[in-house]
Amino acid sequence: MSSTDIILQQLLNGLTIGSYLAMIALGYTMVYGIIELINFAHGDVFTAGFLISLTLFEWFGAGGKTLTGFRLVWMFTLVLILTMLACGIINVIVDRIAYKPLRKAPRLAPLITAVAASFALENIYANWKGPSQIFYPDYFPRVDILHNWLHLNTTVLFTTQDALLIGLTIPMMLGLRLFIQRTKLGKAMRATAQNAAAASIMGIDVERVIMTTFFIGGALAGAAGMAFGNFLHTGRYLMGFDAGLFAFTAAVLGGIGNITGAVLGGFLIGFLKVFSDQWIGGQWTRAFIFTILILVLVFRPQGLVGEDEAEKA
Repeated sequence: MSSTDIILQQLLNGLTIGSYLAMIALGYTMVYGIIELINFAHGDVFTAGFLISLTLFEWFGAGGKTLTGFRLVWMFTLVLILTMLACGIINVIVDRIAYKPLRKAPRLAPLITAVAASFALENIYANWKGPSQIFYPDYFPRVDILHNWLHLNTTVLFTTQDALLIGLTIPMMLGLRLFIQRTKLGKAMRATAQNAAAASIMGIDVERVIMTTFFIGGALAGAAGMAFGNFLHTGRYLMGFDAGLFAFTAAVLGGIGNITGAVLGGFLIGFLKVFSDQWIGGQWTRAFIFTILILVLVFRPQGLVGEDEAEKA
């Protein structure tokens, strides 16, 4: 593989990894923007998306085989919708049980509760599916787009499963942006993020806004979990910790509380990860990424996007 092909391959890898990290990061940044809470259980909602979608495919009789034709369309669409609904509801339940009673408590209390909620979900998953590595079958057809469809003579690999991950992520991000900017509920979310007390005085149901925020964030994490399963085909009950850690880093790097920043941070972490794995060494990737995060926070604490835009997101 030539040096040019290596760079192109890593760019594509970074794009796919950044896609699911960006979807998870959106949940972190949305919740923080509304109630200034780091929901450490959010990565475990991503794990729920992986496990629930796998279970639904089994229930619908996919049988561990690649789906084709109309069966692929209806089953994949239905599983995606149900997974997003389930994960959105799980996230709302976590908020209602663990966070709502502590709305006016000192900030340390809900932070500790978020960590406890994360451990609780992980324990549930371990008892449900077991502690071992879980195989996620190739339900979505795997076709080499560059070779089989475009007939290009290249060593770069870009499959339909890579395209699926990007194809799910980009429309959802654009849809979320339009929802927040154009809808009445989206405007209520922005108003609550600016000043919850003032929004309440103006007649906005703040608790409804918070519930909506948790639901949307959970739904996006669920979609990311399903896409991740169809992309890497393996996972386990602790997978949300690793993905959540990188996604949280992405949200902070881009500018916590800012939607554009979360997306930018997700893709940036994806690119940093693959280029570090390729040229520095996988064992140094975390040190490399978190060193960059430290430098950004030292010299630009508001993140890459900037404080003014973060307040408006």
